[in-house]
Amino acid sequence: QVRLVESGGGLVQAGGSLRLSCAASGSIFAIGAMGWYRQAPGKQRELVSTFTRGGNTNYADSVKGRFTISRDNAKNTVYLQMNSLKPEDTAVYYCKAAVGLYDYWGQGTQVTVSS
Repeated sequence: QVRLVESGGGLVQAGGSLRLSCAASGSIFAIGAMGWYRQAPGKQRELVSTFTRGGNTNYADSVKGRFTISRDNAKNTVYLQMNSLKPEDTAVYYCKAAVGLYDYWGQGTQVTVSS
C-alpha cells in the first residue's frame, strides 16, 4: 500500500504563487507514475502535471509555463510549484501514485485564487 499526504494549499491572490507537496510512504518502491490532478466544483477531475514511470513530465496545456513539477527522491516527495495563479486554477488538488493497475490518491488540498 501507498499513503499520500498533500500539503501547501491555501488562499492566494491572482498572480501569486503556491507550492504543493505530496509525501509518499509505504510501498514507494512500487510506484510508477506520480503526479497532480485537480477538481473544481462541478467539474471532472483533470490532470495537472505528472511524472511518468520513465521520469518524463506531462503538463496540462492550461498550466504550461506556469506550473513546475519536481521531486525529492530522498524525501519521497513530489512538489508542484504554481506561479502566476489564476482564479480558474481554484480547485482541490490531489496527488496520485500508480502502483501497477491501482491508483492511490491523497486526501486533497484546497487551492483558492481570488481575483
